[in-house]
Amino acid sequence: MKDKKQEMEELIALINKASYDYYVLDNPTMSDKEWDTLYDKLKVLENETGIILENSPTLKVGGDPLSKFEKVKHIRRLMSLDKAQSFDEILDWNDKNQKIKSFKTEFSVEHKFDGLSLALTYQNGILIQGATRGNGEIGENVTEQVKTIRTVPLKIPYTGLVVIQGEGIMKLSELDKFNRAHEEPLKNARNAAAGAIRNLDPKQTKERNLDFFAYNINYIEGKSFKTQAEEHQFLIDNGFKVDPLFKIVDSTDQIKQLIDKVDKEKKTYDFLIDGMVIKINQLSVREELGDTAKFPRGMIAFKFEALEVSTLLNNVIWQVSRSGRVTPVADLEPVELAGATISRATLNNFDDIQRKQIKIGSRVFIRRSNEVIPEVLGLAEDLPGSKPIEKPTVCPCCGAQLNLENIDIYCPNHFGCERQIVKRLSYFSSRHAMDIVGFSIKTIEQLFEKYGINKYSDIYKLTDQQLYSLEAFKDKKVSNVLASIKASKNPPLDKFIYALGIENIGQKTSKQLAKHFKTFDNFKNTTFDELVSLQDISDITANGILDFFKDQNNIKEIENLFDVGVLPKNSEISTNNSNSIFAGKKVVLTGALGMSRQQATALLEAAGADVVSSVSKNTDFVIAGTDAGSKLTKAEQLGIKIINEEEFLKNINQ
Repeated sequence: MKDKKQEMEELIALINKASYDYYVLDNPTMSDKEWDTLYDKLKVLENETGIILENSPTLKVGGDPLSKFEKVKHIRRLMSLDKAQSFDEILDWNDKNQKIKSFKTEFSVEHKFDGLSLALTYQNGILIQGATRGNGEIGENVTEQVKTIRTVPLKIPYTGLVVIQGEGIMKLSELDKFNRAHEEPLKNARNAAAGAIRNLDPKQTKERNLDFFAYNINYIEGKSFKTQAEEHQFLIDNGFKVDPLFKIVDSTDQIKQLIDKVDKEKKTYDFLIDGMVIKINQLSVREELGDTAKFPRGMIAFKFEALEVSTLLNNVIWQVSRSGRVTPVADLEPVELAGATISRATLNNFDDIQRKQIKIGSRVFIRRSNEVIPEVLGLAEDLPGSKPIEKPTVCPCCGAQLNLENIDIYCPNHFGCERQIVKRLSYFSSRHAMDIVGFSIKTIEQLFEKYGINKYSDIYKLTDQQLYSLEAFKDKKVSNVLASIKASKNPPLDKFIYALGIENIGQKTSKQLAKHFKTFDNFKNTTFDELVSLQDISDITANGILDFFKDQNNIKEIENLFDVGVLPKNSEISTNNSNSIFAGKKVVLTGALGMSRQQATALLEAAGADVVSSVSKNTDFVIAGTDAGSKLTKAEQLGIKIINEEEFLKNINQ
């Protein structure tokens, strides 16, 4: 199971990095096909293992909003679309839906524009807000920029509250016109549109002559529709530019005919598309089918084939993961592909290298899709002087002899290989695990090199003197890290389970296990039959949990954690807080502290305090950070004891 879990982690890292480049930085580093390929691999692995890791892009829509714009919450979540790479997947999508809800086969088909998704809000017929999709829940307020787009109506006939979703694009002819008039050319139309809308100066947005194609009514009050065709007509009636292709068809054969037609003609278009969007025409059917965590079941996007290029393979770099898996990465002669310079590409394992017959010094085909690191597809040309790629026998980090497990290579030096240890402790202390603020990778590296810190329990034995010896650690940072370590001793059971790094146990599964078992002892002593009786726990996941608890090293480390005072909230182990000045007291937090509000609350609760939100005569203490406001004023008026952050940390650490 190590191979599948590790493959998921690596896929997620690649996809999320590329998604950040694409959605947030507007600087795509991969083509659609490559992204879709890796995304599909991840979905297959999630289905096989029965888990979805906490940072999986399958839970997520788009990218995070930029901080330079005001953030706005969408009235209704803007959903992404599931993707199909072949027409067979369209047929499978239709078959699955028909099994859920039998319906008259009728679909709308339209272009999938390649620009920036926008949501326009109108009230009383007036455009009151333009926003990017962002992460689907929260986007960026780009109203003034949107107002400069010539095809966005500032006033519409419909006077009810309505949110229109569509795509901001730059036509290819406008891109050409812009580049001929400017010394610094724009790379491609998609980046040009996204960059224009995210430009703080609306005059710069207007200069690029963008267009807006409306394709969806995300929210509307006072009106309802029966079909996608009716929604489409509403958009036309209210002055929006819509896809000229939009068609209603009554068979999957007609969908294929349209896809094939567009695939042949798309090179002649004056705008970029990267696929087609197919929707069930009847809105009532789509409502009954419902949504997955990310996608509406009644819609799907068909993606066209991406570009491929060849380049020189200069070297293969072997990297070590948290679990000890050693994986290859291709070091390439830089090459331009779809507006990005590619110098690295993924290789799955040594068997993959042999199957593709690639060598150092040979030319290889690479492919990129959406926002992911490219993938080496195979050999393009075996050049004179090219050398076979050797399977590594020793760890590139620690020099230990490597082990072969099935098709994967592992470093067995679990407690001595720095890369493994650093990644493992970083995972353990991360926000979704033990949430130790300030415990960065750089800090872990220094602690390993200076003091040999290599186990979870070592974190809880750290002294202030050890932290003071680290680079950039002064009084406040030392106090904050020690306080955060102390606060993490009383984690919710699901976070503790997740932090242990059990194979195939992600954030969602950890919560499910904690909810069912209630205590860590119950979980530790579970059986195979009990595990597989739980929803979404597969045989593979169940065996992974049982194997974890059969390993005496794991059992010993859990005992070490309990010995140093780590007490999961739902476990049967309890602590005595009677010596704390906060025990049994009502405490209010106000102002900005050197740690998160959640961390401070966890510290106080671990000390036996009752953390409340408002100040009253029954409040015992108010802990005041910087820029404290009305709560501090009220506490002063009532004569309640006020404690600053330094005194708070001193009492907690005592």
